[in-house]
Amino acid sequence: MIIVETERLVLRNWQEGDRDLFYEINRDEKVMTFFPLRRSHAECDLLFARNRDAITETGLGFYALADRDTDEAYGFCGLSKVDLPGILPEGAVEIGWRLATRYWGNGYVTEAGKRLLLYGHDDLGLRDIYAFAVHDNIRSTAVMRRLEMQYLQGQDFDHPNVPDTHPHLKRHVLFRSTGDIRPTATKQHD
Repeated sequence: MIIVETERLVLRNWQEGDRDLFYEINRDEKVMTFFPLRRSHAECDLLFARNRDAITETGLGFYALADRDTDEAYGFCGLSKVDLPGILPEGAVEIGWRLATRYWGNGYVTEAGKRLLLYGHDDLGLRDIYAFAVHDNIRSTAVMRRLEMQYLQGQDFDHPNVPDTHPHLKRHVLFRSTGDIRPTATKQHD
């Protein structure tokens, strides 16, 4: 199931052959620097199945981000419902991503993210799409800025699902893309 394509990428549902990459991106210390846990193989398997099933059932989820020519998965970029009562409106949708480190620095997330924001606004009719990250996660917030998302100043929050044992990961910044502002389509890769 292909969701969208870009010049170099395809965003699609997960396939069995993607499982090792899924393990990698959810267990790598560098990729998971701003997350409080590392998943076991069994936990990754559950998350893999849950995400694949959600995409099949609803069309929303964290899609496999793959090379358009070879179909090799690099990581994920997707649109997913998020439940953060009191922080985001009910039924809110977030854009999120995670790549294996060997694919960092090629502009894949920015390319996929721009296409997904257009897809979310134009095809799915989503007025607002949110993104959030740990305050110190400069790499992710830089992507949000390249996606031309608006930083919602004064709406930083302590993520309720981050345990108190990881206070340095609690504070999050919040960005939003609205249906009124479209990301600029470019062929520039960062």
